[in-house]
Amino acid sequence: MIITYTQDDGTTERFDTDDLSALEAAAIEDAMDDVPWRVIENRLQVQDPTALRAIVWAVRRREQPGLKFAEFDVPGWRRRLRARITREEISDALANIMREALAKSEDSMIDAVTPHLRKLAENPADVDAALDELGKGHLTRRQKESAG
Repeated sequence: MIITYTQDDGTTERFDTDDLSALEAAAIEDAMDDVPWRVIENRLQVQDPTALRAIVWAVRRREQPGLKFAEFDVPGWRRRLRARITREEISDALANIMREALAKSEDSMIDAVTPHLRKLAENPADVDAALDELGKGHLTRRQKESAG
């Protein structure tokens, strides 16, 4: 997952959760009162301010080892912090949904989650590409036809 932090001057920092070390991830879990990493990832997807702040805090600790989570703040977090999913995460989500959809022989599950994936995607075109990879490109075309 990519976390972006927009500075006062408009520059944007990008943090990839895949770049966190195991110790950094454990420190985030501890700082958030022993919240498991999978729950933190879910909270990032819904733009939870504590989870977003925790990622930035963990990266900042690389330069400032004594930085305390309880004292670390991001003023204006709603406009400054954003979590987005990567192409790999989109592909993983669609592959999981595809397995479930194939078991039921239906595309409705994919149709239901596609708008959410587009909203979360760092690059919305990645959703279409992932659908094409799964052999479900017709769902993208069907959505475009119904919108037009």
